[in-house]
This record gives sequence, C-alpha cells and structure tokens, in this order.
Amino acid sequence: MTEHTPGEMVQLLTPDGERVPHPDYELDPTPGELRGLYRDMVLARAADGEGVTLQRQGELALWPSLLGQEAAQIGSARALRDDDHVFPSYRDHGVALCRGLDPLHVFRLFRGVTHGGWDPADHNFHLYTLVIGSQVLHATGYAMGVAAEDAGTAVAVYFGDGATSQGDVSEAFNFAAVYNAPIVFFCQNNQWAISAGNERQSRVPLFRRSAGFGFPGVRVDGNDVLACLAVTRAALARARSGAGPMLIEAFTYRMGAHTTADDASRYRDPVEVEEWRGKDPIARLGLHLRTTGLADDEFFARTDREGADLAADLRASVRGMPDPGLADAFGRTYGSEHPLVAEELAWFREYSASFVAAEEG
Repeated sequence: MTEHTPGEMVQLLTPDGERVPHPDYELDPTPGELRGLYRDMVLARAADGEGVTLQRQGELALWPSLLGQEAAQIGSARALRDDDHVFPSYRDHGVALCRGLDPLHVFRLFRGVTHGGWDPADHNFHLYTLVIGSQVLHATGYAMGVAAEDAGTAVAVYFGDGATSQGDVSEAFNFAAVYNAPIVFFCQNNQWAISAGNERQSRVPLFRRSAGFGFPGVRVDGNDVLACLAVTRAALARARSGAGPMLIEAFTYRMGAHTTADDASRYRDPVEVEEWRGKDPIARLGLHLRTTGLADDEFFARTDREGADLAADLRASVRGMPDPGLADAFGRTYGSEHPLVAEELAWFREYSASFVAAEEG
C-alpha cells in the first residue's frame, strides 16, 4: 500500500456523488449492491432517529445517536463475513443491523430492560461496551485466540476518536502487533470526544499512530460508504491472510449530540455543523444513484417507507415492553442466592411499597 501523507483520505465517491478511482482500493459494486448500501443507511438512520425521539419522550434512559456516521458503519459492516467477530462500542447501531441483530435488543438495553441485550454467539456480534476503549482490548485478546486456532477468520473492533486517548487502546495496538493478531481497528473519528475536539486529543492524524506499533494505518473518508467498504474489505483480507492488524480511521462527523444527555450547541460552531451537513453520506450515495440512473423515484420512496415502518414498529414495541421485575435487577449478580443481595432486595421492596402507601393514604 502506498504511503499516505497527513490529511490524505481514501475516497471513491465525492460529496457531489461522482465516482473517483484510487490506486490502492478498487471497488466495482453492482447496481443492486449500491441500492442495498443506500437502503442500509436509510434504515440505520430511521432506527437511530426513533431512538432519539423515544428518549426525549421518556421511553429510554439514554440514546447515543449515530447521525452522520451511517457510511462508516454500513460500509465497514458490509465488508465483514459471517464468521468474522465484531466488537462494538455503544453507538454502532448500523453495524448491529448489518449483522442481523434485532434492533429491539439495542432498545431494550437503553430502556433498562436488560443488562446485556443479546447472545454474542448468535451473530458474532459482541455486547455494547460503555467503558471507553475497553472493547479494543477485548477484541485484541479474542483475535489472539483466533490466530492461535488458525481459524482463518478476522476480528473487527469499533471505537471513537476519544477512545484513542485511553491507555487501553495503546495496549491493544501493542499486543495486536506483537502477536500479529488478525484484527481490524476501525476508528470512527467523528471529531468530538463529547466536548473535546480532535486538536485537544492528538497532534497527528489518528491513523498515523499505528506506525509506532509496527502496523499500517489508513485514513478513509468516513462519509463515503464505498471507500469504507473497499478499505475495510482489504484490511480484513489482509488480517485473514496472516499479515496482522491494521488501523482504519474513518474521518466523519457526529451530526447530533454525543448522547441525548449532551448539548452540543454549547461547544460546537453551527457553521461547522452546516458545512458537514453538506457531506451527508446518504445524500451523497443517493445523488450518485440518481445521476447514474441506477435508482428511480419509486425506489427512494419505497426505501423511505421502509424506514418509516421500521421506526413505527420500534416505537410500538418499545412502548409495549413490560417493566423488568425486581428479580431481574437483583437476581443476576451471583450464581446462587446471596444473603447481602437478599437483604438489599427486601429493603428495596419495602422502599417501593412506601410510595404506594403514601399515594393511598
């Protein structure tokens, strides 16, 4: 692979929807595949938007929006094989959809109905990780195990630019390099670690960090779904071949707040937000499909309806979820009954009953 100068990005589709070649990463998707990528991004955005709305209505405790990062997630996820293993962070709803995970599992998690949400073995998609950066170590350890078994599969781990400031990520890079682990580190650089911008996190482009650990890194236009697909596909093939780890920095932008508990207007310039709105990943691919005649108005209308139907189904299902019982909260800490937990449960039942008594009185 060629050397990349600071700031250079792999791009196969411009913001104007024009296909451009790249010497290292070729991609020749069929019209059906292009339409499929567009549909994936629309559905991911629809589900995500419903998550924000439901939280604002008090139906969810929290929601971390992926708005603006659809191309990075969908492009990379569609490069994966079924036997690859994925370690997400907590914003990777688009990746979850591509892996075949029922999105209600994610909504149950943020509603507080479950403590984990799903069986990672069902789709080779591990649990969301809220502790910043720890999943990168988990994924590296898993990849080291895969390499020892000579399984011929790869591991992909997703994290944000803020996680690169955590020691866990540097440790993971080092172990992955030393043990030649078959792992792809996929960093979604949305440029804001809550309110801390890139300039307060690193003095060099993030993809350059891998060189110090002895493996390659590349920066890709994170709003270009085709570039994300091509680069991730190449990195996964490299990992499976035994060539070791690779870092992908998907340079994108978080259009929404860090989570629904955050007010991004307090630290971001609205001019910056509007500039990135013009690089919308869904609009970019949509423009390409229109100008090349690969999709018509009926396709776009049908896809929008699918997104609206998905959001409506999620809304009804979330509102119909029963509240978890007290046994779910207190009964899964230990494998068998524990006297301290039993004491705490008894206290909580008495405490809860006091509110009922007060209302009746």
